Order: sequence, then structure tokens, then C-alpha cells
Amino acid sequence: MEQTLSLRTVPAWFVVLPDTGAAAPLARAARPHAHRTLRHASGRPWLMGRWDPATMTVGEHGGFRVAVTGEHAVTPRQAGRAAAAAARAGSLDALDRAADWPGSFHLVAAGPGGVRVRGCAVGLRRVFRAAAGGVGVAADRADVLAELTGAALDEGRVALALLTPGTPYPWAGEPLWRGVHAVPGGHHLTLRADGRVRTARWWSPPDPVLPLAEGAARLRDALVEAVGIRTLGPGVVSTDLGGLDSTAVCCTAVRGDARIVAYTAALHDTAGDDVYWAERTVRALDGVEHHVVPAGDVALTFDGIDTLADVLDTPSILTVDRNRRMGIVERAAARGSRLHLTGLGGDELLAGTPARLHGLLLAHPRTALRAVRGYAAKYQWSRRRTLRQLLDRRPYRSWAERVARDLTAPAAAPDEPLLDWSVPPRMPPWATDDAVAAVRERLRADGPVRPRGRNRGEHRELVAMDGISQWARHIGQMAAPLGIAVSAPYYDVRVIEAALSVRPAERITPWRYKPLVAEAMRGIVPEGSRTRATKANATFEEEAGLRDHRRSLLALCDDARLARLGVVDQAVLRDWCRRSLPAETGSGTLHPTIACEVWLRSREPAPRPATADGTR
Repeated sequence: MEQTLSLRTVPAWFVVLPDTGAAAPLARAARPHAHRTLRHASGRPWLMGRWDPATMTVGEHGGFRVAVTGEHAVTPRQAGRAAAAAARAGSLDALDRAADWPGSFHLVAAGPGGVRVRGCAVGLRRVFRAAAGGVGVAADRADVLAELTGAALDEGRVALALLTPGTPYPWAGEPLWRGVHAVPGGHHLTLRADGRVRTARWWSPPDPVLPLAEGAARLRDALVEAVGIRTLGPGVVSTDLGGLDSTAVCCTAVRGDARIVAYTAALHDTAGDDVYWAERTVRALDGVEHHVVPAGDVALTFDGIDTLADVLDTPSILTVDRNRRMGIVERAAARGSRLHLTGLGGDELLAGTPARLHGLLLAHPRTALRAVRGYAAKYQWSRRRTLRQLLDRRPYRSWAERVARDLTAPAAAPDEPLLDWSVPPRMPPWATDDAVAAVRERLRADGPVRPRGRNRGEHRELVAMDGISQWARHIGQMAAPLGIAVSAPYYDVRVIEAALSVRPAERITPWRYKPLVAEAMRGIVPEGSRTRATKANATFEEEAGLRDHRRSLLALCDDARLARLGVVDQAVLRDWCRRSLPAETGSGTLHPTIACEVWLRSREPAPRPATADGTR
């Protein structure tokens, strides 16, 4: 595996160094590949890497420096005022309030107390840390940090990544190299010159106390603000126009300065109605250029799976749908779009999870039970299993212990109620005994674990946001070489807070489809589309894709890299890939394994050279 694969090929990345001579070796290693450098007051490197100067804003005051990079409208004066607030307080902690800006960005600050690095509330803007020369260093990409520090692959973490339907919190999303760690969402990292490293929380979800009408007004303002930042100025901005969530984003974008080009992918399943609703929406809007991608031009799941070469810093479940998801982004880039807006994140925020009812039961039993009955009828939940989950008050650590114990037990049924901490993940049938033992040891070695949220519902929603926001992050990494950014405004902190502040009984209900966004979008989304209650399903694309691309899947079984690592039985995996598998209960089990196998292979070939200045 080449040690400079990402350093040479990735168009955008940065590393953060503390103000000490001990960081000099890592700075020397980064220098041949970094096209831009920001420095500490001492002159030592502070930020090094590749980035578009238009996305980076820097301000300073009295020995404190603040850099903001990402999707934002922060000016040097605003960044300087944040640095001044830290200088007055004599602490970087003042930035938690002083840097409360709209948008999605990394915040990097330096002062007498060290260096502070902050991503976002969920997994979209990630921060990774490692040790080099006896001091802590950080980066926005795990692979860049691994290459600079010479980190080796961790087979135990690779085995963890095979869990299906996904690795549980807090192990999910961990980089697959030894010594490289992810900073949890909503936390910041402080690097000190003496080598000390500290991680602390800067964001917590709000209490869900607002009535629907007040929360809808807040969500409207937050989403208008978030999309407005992305559509400032002339030029082309593209957007998905499919379900209700992307429709809200598209209609909000029309209010900005940019020329809006919307794309709708037709489904192979004739029951899919996205095109109907998109055309109806566009007819009621002014100035939207709309393109429908015919179903025959939309890739199926598993398309090209044995030839992908995207340089991602972690394996991505999105890999199996890479060509289907990227088809619109590639068209938008060819059209001249500088940024593509997606509706990713809307499901977790706007529909939420019925697990919120578990906590609601004690405070409002009649309301909770009525909603539970509605969900049970809607999804055909077993009354016995529903009641068992509803009455289960065991903590998250008990759930995690059961996961470690039952790694090879049968998977949960598709109609399992959604009131527990999560769907218990399982190791796939092709995992070796050594892999199962390694995962069980890893899950138990960390001792008692705390949940992501204060209760089951909040935990499930935040974990889902962490996971799906990484889809958006990985699409962005796939799109970067095309010169187009991919943006998910539902993951902006202000948008998340506005949605999560609404009372669960009003935001999450079996009786209405996403009532929060329907109320928030009055006057923005055309009335004919605002109350849409359908959602397209890609099950057909999954099952047809498995049939059409079985040969590509079997090609991945030849000399499988996962088999080389000892975590997969190649013969069992090959046998599974030969089968006819239903999307709901079969082929989905393949996704994490295929993601890992494709990722391992993508790290091997010599990729295309980077551009001269690291920008497009």
C-alpha cells in the first residue's frame, strides 16, 4: 500500500500542528504535498495542506488566530472578532459561543493555550487525531494523517467494519489504521505544545420542548439561512429534486442569487413517483432549469463495483450505489455547477424515529401508546415484541454487551419494532472465527459505553445522522476531483437544533408524513408538493443490480483482500454472491463487506496525479 496515495492525489485536505518544534518532522513530511501553509505567530506551521482559498477565512487578535474552512459566509473581520473574544477571555473556550456562525465548517484556532480543532455536530465535518514526535496532530482526513504518521492497518478495526447493518456507536466510523482516532461529533480537540491532547464536548442537542408551529418557524429560518449561504453570488448551483426533503432545499435555493439547475432521477420501478412530483414542483417555480435522468441511464446497485478507484479515507456503504448516486453529480459538474445541494439528512431530522416514544411513555403514556399502536399497524410489528421493547429499561451498555455476545445469532427480522437502542448488528456468515473473536474482544475491551443521546430516541437519531452524514462526506470526496462540492444543509448545526427542539409527539407521528417540514415550507414549496406523503424506494434497483452485476461481485471474491487479512472466508463469500438474495433480508448483508473490499483495493493502484495547485 503506497504511503503517499492520498497526499499525492486528494484535491483538498489539511493537517493541524501544535506550536512546537516536536511537530517539525511531520511538517517536513507534509511539505512536498501541501500547496498552502498558515503559520503560528512563532512562524512554525499551523495548518498545512490543499484547499481552495475561497473556502478559508482567517482572523487574528492579540496572539489568538482563528481559521474557518468549509461552507460559510464568515468574513476576516468576524473571524478576528472571535479571536478577540478568546483573547479577552484568555481561553479558546470562548470560541464555543463567539464562533456561532451559520453554515458547515471546520474551526481551527491557535492561542497561548494550544490549538483547538472543531468539526460539526455530526459526522459531516470530521476531525481525526494521531501522535507524531510525542505530540498530538490532527487532520480532516484519516488517510492523510495515517500516511504522514506511517500508521499501519488495524485488522481488528477492519473486522468491526464488517458488522451489518452497521458498526454500533461509539465504534462506528473509526479509521482503519492503528493510532488514528476519530473525534466524536459535537466534540472539539485541543492540542498542546507539551504533547497533551484533550477532547471535550462543545455541542449538545436541545431539549425537545417547542410546539410544532414555533419549531417550524425556526426550521424555516435556519434552512433559508443555510441554503442562502450556498447560493450567494452568481454562477450555477445544482440540486437534487426527488423526495420532499430535497424539494424543500431546491425551492429554498431558488430564492438565492445563483442559477438553479435541478436533477431528478427516474426509478426503474414504475411505482416510483419522483418525476411526477418534481415536474409538478418545477411548473410552479420560476427560473429553474430541470433535467430528468431517464431510468435507463440510471445505474443499478453494484454497477462498476469491481472497477471503482475513489480515494476515500474510510470504507463507505455508499460504495455499492456509487455510480447511481454519482450519476447526477457528474452531470451537474459537466453543466458547470460549482456546488450540488442534496436532501440527505432530512429523514433523520424530519421523520425521526419511533424510538422517541420509548422515552415519551413515562411522561405522556396515552400519547405514546396511541402512536405506538399506529406504528405497529403501519409496519406490522408483533404486539409481543413491541411491548417487550417498550417496557425494556436496560441501559445502553447492556444492549452493547448483548451485541458482543450475539454476534453470530440470526439477524433481527425485517418487521422488528424500532423502539430499542438500535437494530443489533451481526457478523456476516463469511466472517472467519478469528474475525468474530476480534470484534467480540474489541466491543468488550473498551468497558462500559455511553449512548450518543440521552435516551433511545435521541441516541438513534444522532447515530443515524452520524452515519448518513458520512454518506454526504463520501459523496463529497468522490466529487472533489470533478471540481464540484456536495452540500447537505440539513446537517448544519442551526438546522439540526431547530428540528430537534420540537416536541417528539408532534415531529414524529404515524399519522402524518414529516409534518415539521410540511409546516416549515409554507410559502416556499408549492402547495401541490408541500404535502406530498410518498417516498420512492430503491429496492428494485438493489435486486436488479444484484442480478445484472453478479459477475462483478464474484470478481471481488477473487483474491479478496479481506481474505488475505484473515477476516473473511473467501469460499463462503463467493457462495453468497452466487445466490438470489432479497434486498430487504439478503443482499444488504453484503454492503459493509463490499465497501471494505473495494476500499482496500482502491488504496493499491497508482492513481491520477493531483492538479498543480490542489484546486479545481
